[in-house]
Parts: sequence; structure tokens; C-alpha cells
Amino acid sequence: MFIFANPADKTLFLIQYFASAGVKIIPIHRFMQKTLKVKNLAILLSCAVLITSCKGKGLFGKKKYDKSEVTGWNYNDKNMGGYQVTKSKEQGTGPGLVFVQGGTFVMGQTEEDVMGDWNNVPRRVSVPSFYIDRTEVANVHYREYLHWLEKVFDPSDPANMKIINGALPDTLVWRSELSYNEPMVEYYFRHPSFNDYPVVGVSWKQAHDFCLWRGDRVNEGILLEKGYLNKQSLQAQQQENNFTTESYLLGLYQAAPGKTATSKNNPLKTAQGTPRTAVQMEDGILLPAYRLPSEAEWEYAAYGYIAENPRPSKKEGQRGEELIMNRQVYPWSVNVNGLRDTRHGSWQGMFLANFKRGENDFAGVEGGLNDRSFYTSPVKSFYPNAFGLYNMAGNVSEWVADVYRPLSLMDFDDLPNPYRGNKFQKLFIDSTTGEAKIDSTGRVVKVDVTDKESAKRRNYQRGNVIDFMDGDSLSQSSYAYGQSTLISDKSRVYKGGSWNDMPYWLSPGTRRFLDEDQSLSTLGFRCAMDRMGSPEGNKRKTGNLWKPRRQKR
Repeated sequence: MFIFANPADKTLFLIQYFASAGVKIIPIHRFMQKTLKVKNLAILLSCAVLITSCKGKGLFGKKKYDKSEVTGWNYNDKNMGGYQVTKSKEQGTGPGLVFVQGGTFVMGQTEEDVMGDWNNVPRRVSVPSFYIDRTEVANVHYREYLHWLEKVFDPSDPANMKIINGALPDTLVWRSELSYNEPMVEYYFRHPSFNDYPVVGVSWKQAHDFCLWRGDRVNEGILLEKGYLNKQSLQAQQQENNFTTESYLLGLYQAAPGKTATSKNNPLKTAQGTPRTAVQMEDGILLPAYRLPSEAEWEYAAYGYIAENPRPSKKEGQRGEELIMNRQVYPWSVNVNGLRDTRHGSWQGMFLANFKRGENDFAGVEGGLNDRSFYTSPVKSFYPNAFGLYNMAGNVSEWVADVYRPLSLMDFDDLPNPYRGNKFQKLFIDSTTGEAKIDSTGRVVKVDVTDKESAKRRNYQRGNVIDFMDGDSLSQSSYAYGQSTLISDKSRVYKGGSWNDMPYWLSPGTRRFLDEDQSLSTLGFRCAMDRMGSPEGNKRKTGNLWKPRRQKR
């Protein structure tokens, strides 16, 4: 390298030459600028490395601990009790779920009660935020459940066939005395052409069990992915020795820990400061259980009233309007009181749901089929609502968690998420060992809370309150099941119209019921999950917050 001056303008130049590249001339002031930038970058990188190495510590290596605002003791300090506290975490969204921001709405009737049931009297309720499936559970999803059952519970053992057969959908629901539906009986659930179609022939009990299984598999998958369980444990699961979230948290299911669990870098610690192999709910890693949505949750999610808010809050710090412009009849966010798309374009006039237009009119005229479905259709077909949920009207009706009573909407408590169907339970504790137990399927054994245990409580006095204020002795009403009514404590609500229903049933406010151990060719389900944290979603705060101010003396 050589530096010399140009005699014409007296500018210093740097000459850098290479044997193959020739000569390149660069002004000296640009060379100095580049040199300074490289030095600054090196200094910044050094600082970053220093900060990273001292993360959670002072500059001289002394670790800084979070302190209790109650006692002043250090959290996560083995020398001060070792009380472990995980920093606040956002709840992750489980597979297949959509976040539904809660709110208040008028539940119940939106049209004339043409059936004369008088079972959906309008009532304002509040629904806390929750998660719900984007689609109905499909055949391929339910077959995945059956595959797991057959893998864990050997079908060659006659004792296991009760478990496996008890989960099978009833394909005979397709049969009709004067209609040829045998192809649906034989092929609908198994044929790959119907993989993404909603599973039907599933009872409320079967849907409930599927939700429990799904929650366990999701949490097990999280632990495997994060390295807290060894993948070899999957092969060892047989009979009751299988992973459930509750049995894992109670220490009743033992599996070989994964690489993260045994690593020195494991962020989970015991009170003594050593790596902890078992995950706890306090760690913020596991998700809440999947379950069936309550009737209020399902109806609220179906309407998707967030589309009727002219200016909703979309980010932290942005205040939204507390306003609903229109009350809807149907779930979709276009033409909310009609059945066809009214927007200009190729979709104008298309049906927005899969339903029966009239007597014996399931799909319209050849060459111009209106909804292009004689029976069910894929779970992601038709127009989604404002929450992005598919087929909240039409295709198949859906089970919800509630026990049916005609006047439940009038009886509900003035509390968030009204629900009828509470039957309180507690862990079964073995009197000899003093520990909880699992049953033959691996689930934690629970027993019903008795009336004697509840008698002195102020918020409830009975363990089973399914018939509270409608069927119990205090209400002075009774249901003579099988004699004058089909309503009982086993009657469960189902919502939404199906491929075999007229438009009246497409309104989310309508409601029907069926015994929890029965099923239909028009009835499926979707799952839900509780929301932990801010009701407005992740990266949002709870409550209205003001900056602290100094008090005047």
C-alpha cells in the first residue's frame, strides 16, 4: 500500500494493489471513515458480549435477584429459601385454536320463535376471553385419536376393546328407513376423500373424552419439543402408564427426562439451585386443558360482533369504541341478516353456509348447485366469521358443554361465562398411601364432592348443582323423563344449524338438546381452551393504568 497526493486538487489518495485485481484508488478521508466505523462496531460487539455474560448479574459478577414486595426476600435464591418464581409469560395459542376477545352481548333469540319452544329468552351476559377451534373436528383428527388408543391399549387384549369400541363413532347414524345412505355408513369416516370433513356420530361423552386426550397430547408434545421428556418414553407407554397432564403434574406418571431437563443450562431449578427435571404449572410451559365450549362462549364466538365495532382497539395504547352497530341474525360478517353474499363479483349470490334451502332441496339444480354439498362439506369451506371461525352456522351442528334446561338463560348467575352443568369433584386420596391414584386408562381418579362437605359453604351448598333452580327440591319443579318429557340431567345442548336444517336453525341463538350418550349424522363438535392473562390478548395489559405520581405532602 502507498499513500500519495494528487497534484491537481491536492487530495490524498490511498493506492491498494493486488497482483490479479489491478489498482484501486480510494480518497483518504473515506478510508478513515471506514476505519472508524469498523472500530465502533468492534466496541459495540464487545459491549454486547459483556452485557450478555453479565445477564442477571452486576458488572462485577454478583447476581441480582428479584425481591418479594411482601417479605423483601430474594426469589430464586438458594441462600434465601430457594422460592422459585417464573417471570410472567404470555399464554401460547394451542394448535388449531383462535383467540376470541371476550365481552358482553345479548344471548338468545334473534328471530321469531317459530318452533314455540320459548327456550332462548334474550338475556345479556358477559363472556371472558377464551380460545376456540378455527374449524370443526374432522375425520382425520378423530382417527388420530383412535390410532393412539390402539397403540397404547392393545386391541388383542379383550379387556381393552371396551375402551377402543367406546371411542368409535356410530356410523349407523347415516341410515334412514326410506333413503339409501349405505355409502356414507361404509366410507364417510374412513375414506381419504372425507379426511377434512367434520366427524359425526360422536356422542357428547366421546367429544368430551377427545378434548381431554387432545390437551394431554399437546402438552406432551410441548415437553418433548422443549427437551423435558425423552422421546423414548413414547414407546414405553402401555395401558395406564401413559402421559396425562394431571398425572404428570401429580408425579403419578414417570418418564425419562430429556436433554434440557438434565442439562446444567436448564432454567428450571429446585430450591437448592440444582436443575429440576419435572415441569410445574407455575413454569408457564404447559397449556390449560382443551374442553367443550360453554353455550355462552359458543354463541358469542359464532356472532363475531367485533366486526360490528367501527373502531376496535388493535394494539396496546390504542383505545377502542365501546359500540356495536348492529345485532346479527347469522354469524358471517357480510350480509349479516341474509343467506347469500351481496358483494359484487363472482361470489355475488353464493350461499354463505351449508344448509337445506327447502323441502328436499339440499344442493340446488344441476349445473348451478347452490351450496355444492348434499351432505357435509370440508371444515374450511364457506365464509368464516369475523373471528376467522368456519361453519358456525351450517355443515354440522355442534355439541357444547351445558346441560339443557328450557329456561337456563333466565336462571343464569350474574357472573361472567354463565353455565349449567356443574358437578364439583375432588381428587381421590387413597386412605392407605395418602396419595392420589390413576385408573385403568391412566387418568387421575376423582370423586364427587358431597352435599355434606358443601353444607357450610356460602357460595354453594351442594356438590351436584346441575338441576339448581330447575329440577331440584327448592325449585319445586321436576322432569318426568320418558313419561312427559325427554329432558333430564343427561340432556346436553347443541347449537348451530346443519346440512339437513332449514335457515331458522342457522342463527346461533337457537338451541336444541340430545342425551349425552347419543349421536346424529348432523352433529359434530369443536374444542375450546381457557385464556390466562390479559383479556385483550398477548402483548396487551389488564386494567387501565396510569403513571405513578408523587403524593402531595
